[in-house]
Amino acid sequence: MQAELILEAQAELGEGPAWDGRAGLLYWVDIYAGLLHLFQPRTGSDRAVPVGEPLGCVAPCRGGDLVLGVRSGYARYDLASGALTHLARPEPHLSGNRFNDGKCDPAGRFLAGSMDDAEVEASGSLYSLAADGTWKTLRKGLRIPNGLAWSPDYRTFYHIDTPTREVQAYDYDLARGEIANPRTVITIPPGLGLPDGMTSDVEGMLWIALWGGAQVTRWDPATGRRLAGVPLPALQPSSCVFGGTGLTDLYITTARIRLSAEQLNRYPLSGGLFRIQTTIQGLPTFAFGG
Repeated sequence: MQAELILEAQAELGEGPAWDGRAGLLYWVDIYAGLLHLFQPRTGSDRAVPVGEPLGCVAPCRGGDLVLGVRSGYARYDLASGALTHLARPEPHLSGNRFNDGKCDPAGRFLAGSMDDAEVEASGSLYSLAADGTWKTLRKGLRIPNGLAWSPDYRTFYHIDTPTREVQAYDYDLARGEIANPRTVITIPPGLGLPDGMTSDVEGMLWIALWGGAQVTRWDPATGRRLAGVPLPALQPSSCVFGGTGLTDLYITTARIRLSAEQLNRYPLSGGLFRIQTTIQGLPTFAFGG
């Protein structure tokens, strides 16, 4: 497997890729620029839309439009009009926090994590937003919540708090949207970089972008063993998702933020959008139920 550059975006903090199978589009974000990107793989075109505030994640909605995790909470975005409608604000008392990584579960809930924007305090939480607009807290005390994924049978939920270097697994009650029985299934060795965004495939393996490690890796959560690694010409891979007609193309976002002139000279494609064509089918990007 080999990574190819498909868009030299030079994003400051590219993140949150999500595949819309109905539209054949890849959504991704540039967090601090407040830009929602719509990439069309067939033509290679990319449209960047300012949403008015920093945003960490995006997912398609079953009823059309998009659901976002923005600085202030959950919001719905109307692609036709550009209207941003806030759905929930779980943290009005934490002005230093912003939303980071998030994904929808197979039942249509939108799970997203918040974090201290200065990356100092463990003031972040993991929330779950239901289609009716109600929300609940699943985890507290997080530093940099990242890497949400589910097992193929949806009975296990995986989550990363990046500074811990660990992938945590939870029993997942799909009917109630509850997590239980936390345990560490993967620990990333210091020399590989920090675990950031993550996705899963139909074989139950986890694909993890390693921030500072210039690679995307595949892991077996049953054994904690690394199965494969694909190098990238970008130092800070931030997240990955499967897309394309057969869900075998792995799309990877990267970032340029805080890189020195020397690092940018060595990794000039940092901030670009990459693709790895695999022979493995990934799980789909689930849509929000609202």
